[in-house]
Amino acid sequence: MTSWRDAASAEAQHELDSLLTAVLPFARQQLDAHGEFFPYGMVVAHDREGRLVSAWDGDEPPAPSELLQLLYIGVQQQAGDLLAAAFVANVAADGADAIRVELEHREGTAISVLLPYVKARRSRGGIRYGELSAAPGERRIWPQL
Repeated sequence: MTSWRDAASAEAQHELDSLLTAVLPFARQQLDAHGEFFPYGMVVAHDREGRLVSAWDGDEPPAPSELLQLLYIGVQQQAGDLLAAAFVANVAADGADAIRVELEHREGTAISVLLPYVKARRSRGGIRYGELSAAPGERRIWPQL
């Protein structure tokens, strides 16, 4: 079975791995503290610096799907200045709750990573996390090579 790593440069692998490592802890922290979070992202510019990005549509409470679309649009508008991007959302996947991280590199690699979780009963408290899984993702920021 081929992996996304087989087609990605060492630089792209490092940047996508670094993005995942950077964005996942905040989602877990928000779930642990609040039981939810709104979509957010991180971009890596040519200077190799990561920058968090968020969106707001003016609604209270905001619709997560609309915020995610605003994030995609905002990052697409900056695509020429970026190397990679990550988008993080709280989703339902395969009948369970999960943190989804969509990773994309300007070289053309796109990956969707899921971290399933279960909210424990109130008497136990906390959230139990499953195993990370990855699948090919959708190219949203750099659709053409």
